Amino acid sequence: MRLQFVVGILTGLLLAGCAEDLGVDQHGRKVTAEQLDGQWLVINYWAEWCGPCRTEIPELNRLAEQTQGRAVRVLGVNFDTLQGDALSKAAEGLGIRFTVLAQDPAARYQLPRNDVLPVTYIVDGDGRLRERLLGEQSAAGLLARLTELQGKE
Repeated sequence: MRLQFVVGILTGLLLAGCAEDLGVDQHGRKVTAEQLDGQWLVINYWAEWCGPCRTEIPELNRLAEQTQGRAVRVLGVNFDTLQGDALSKAAEGLGIRFTVLAQDPAARYQLPRNDVLPVTYIVDGDGRLRERLLGEQSAAGLLARLTELQGKE
């Protein structure tokens, strides 16, 4: 009986650890919740066929560069749920230099479904959705919005 209890606890811990896994990025590297804990997240949904997405990506690259060393991460999610080589090729083709998640984090961060692209969500360091921004964004505009939201804490 005691052995079953210990095995049950260990199984639960292993499964809990798996639940914290956010999948892999466009390069096949594992992304864990631990890597993102305490960070403000700028989560952008994009697609290859979306014209405004294509012009927004350099702005998101710029934002990722400007926020290096700060508790802010820019993350991309492909709207068409591309995986593996297809995701890698699409991200490379569009010049994306920030992390693109192969797995949609919408459930984890309680992001509302959106059928308009591009859409960008700002999630605070506690994992709470703070803002949904529809349409093309600029690095300067996102940085200003982040600074304003962080100042309200």
